[in-house]
Amino acid sequence: MWAGCKILIIAYLTTEIWMERQYFSQQDVDPGAEFTRNHTILEGTRFKRATFEGQYCRSFGCCEDRDDGCVTRFYEADALCYCDKFCERENSDCCPDYKSFCHEEKGWPPHTKPWSPEGCHRDGQHYEEGSVIKENCNSCTCSGQQWKCSQHVCLVQPGLIEHVNKGDYGWTAQNYSQFWGMTLEEGFKYRLGTLPPSPLLLSMNEVTTSLPETTDLPEFFIASYKWPGWTHSPLDQKNCAASWAFSTASVAADRIAIQSQGRYTANLSPQNLISCCAKKRHGCNSGSVDRAWWYLRKRGLVSHACYPLFKDQNATNNGCAMASRSDGRGKRHATTPCPNSIEKSNRIYQCSPPYRVSSNETEIMREIMQNGPVQAIMQVYEDFFNYKTGIYRHITSTNEDSEKYRKFRTHAVKLTG
Repeated sequence: MWAGCKILIIAYLTTEIWMERQYFSQQDVDPGAEFTRNHTILEGTRFKRATFEGQYCRSFGCCEDRDDGCVTRFYEADALCYCDKFCERENSDCCPDYKSFCHEEKGWPPHTKPWSPEGCHRDGQHYEEGSVIKENCNSCTCSGQQWKCSQHVCLVQPGLIEHVNKGDYGWTAQNYSQFWGMTLEEGFKYRLGTLPPSPLLLSMNEVTTSLPETTDLPEFFIASYKWPGWTHSPLDQKNCAASWAFSTASVAADRIAIQSQGRYTANLSPQNLISCCAKKRHGCNSGSVDRAWWYLRKRGLVSHACYPLFKDQNATNNGCAMASRSDGRGKRHATTPCPNSIEKSNRIYQCSPPYRVSSNETEIMREIMQNGPVQAIMQVYEDFFNYKTGIYRHITSTNEDSEKYRKFRTHAVKLTG
């Protein structure tokens, strides 16, 4: 605890009709006619067609009685025509060669059975062989009339969200749209970003507050209520795995404002840390909080307004854009202007050495009440990415393939109350 700071292009008849390896679109069919041939006022109205020359039944075959599958494409009229006896009605929908071929020729060739198309179906759509669709974080490929999907564990798991919200776990879950399509591994890689605490950090002596143990702790406390205007809302780290820098800069900014009694209230720049904390720095690929605090104490940070976050954290020109020198007494002064040319103040903010707070909840509460927000390193499991409100605690996955879920990473956060 650190206190320094979505077309199945198919005409639906009684059966799905496929000929010459083509399928019929619903746009080829008047939806008012509905190819149901029901015994209603619409009986026999399968559209009367003009006569054109050509081979239809001769190629397709003739059918006894009524057979809604005995249909072929009437290309000249951009419509459908039939080769079954049911087409001989007042409103005929027979093919042009039905009478000459099916009545006058000897013998009826057998009707070809509907051909099943190549490809796959999903949610009322038809997809060709080789099509690839995305289902959350998994890619599915149509192969051999079957979908073959990857088996990644997704960052957003609707089943887990439902499981948490139906249970009495003390917290609620939510589907965050920005996480949809990401794998759990991508969440761990891009949305966290703090290395496990080093032995040096863990060996630090714990410091307790000077508040008397008899001091009653309120049931509800938020630092921003006690110090309005002196604490800072969190910045969105997006897909930059640098919680080590974001949490450090935010806690330090709060502490400086509180200790200066509101004289210095600037939010500090996590980008300054990401780009400039050179030794063993990993930038948006994780980092250590103890190194962040060392940099803040020895080199200092400018404000977030002076050194804002880069839009593209993966750009190759994201080197350190600030330089400073010491005045000989430990205080540093910027020697370059702000990367943000609109901001004129390039003041360097430094802090005293950080100290460790006990992991005892009461001690943490006392520390926040007396001195302000603290930094914490926590273990993050897959359910944390769905957290919305309440007191978070890890909920064991109900997935059968639970081994995929038994992973965690470390994350740094600011505790404010």
